[in-house]
Amino acid sequence: MYRYFFKPLGDQLVALLLLVILSPIILLVTLLLLVANQGRPFFIQPRGGYRGRVFHIIKFKTMNDRRGADGELLPDAVRLTPVGRFVRKTSLDELPQLLNVLKGDMSLVGPRPLLVEYLPLYNEQQRRRHDVKPGITGWAQVNGRNAISWTRKFEFDVYYVEHISFVLDLRILGLTLWKVFKREGISGEGVATAEKFTGNL
Repeated sequence: MYRYFFKPLGDQLVALLLLVILSPIILLVTLLLLVANQGRPFFIQPRGGYRGRVFHIIKFKTMNDRRGADGELLPDAVRLTPVGRFVRKTSLDELPQLLNVLKGDMSLVGPRPLLVEYLPLYNEQQRRRHDVKPGITGWAQVNGRNAISWTRKFEFDVYYVEHISFVLDLRILGLTLWKVFKREGISGEGVATAEKFTGNL
């Protein structure tokens, strides 16, 4: 009952409430990123969602679009702006995803939605992460986020699918607030973002 009724209903009610309460912060960050990114404050990208269906995630854009002489985008660490670095470290870049929750594409808690190109790379066990809606935060996020291996991330994701409950969701939300406060696990070692998943685990 919780998984199929109370959780999605609660998600949308809480997302709407948070959007109203946090609207001044969201507006301020939007204006700062408008300047830092030369008019592009949002990052919109297709991601794999529930049952593998594709949806478009919306986040604050923390990196600019600077390219090298060869026309290719510069490394993530180079394109990460000072404003973007602050927004990412404080996890403010995740706030626009409340709109995804309100639309029903995402949940407050669940496995993080990953790139569409990863969908054919999952094995049968890893694919179980799509048995629930993706979340803004999840069990893997409070257990290391980008600082842990893909193997551990998928293990945590599947654990969540198998043990989803109101109590676990509350625990994850509480730990998320603590992790954001401590600014833990934002990046992998030596990189600005998580390493790319290749399917070779």
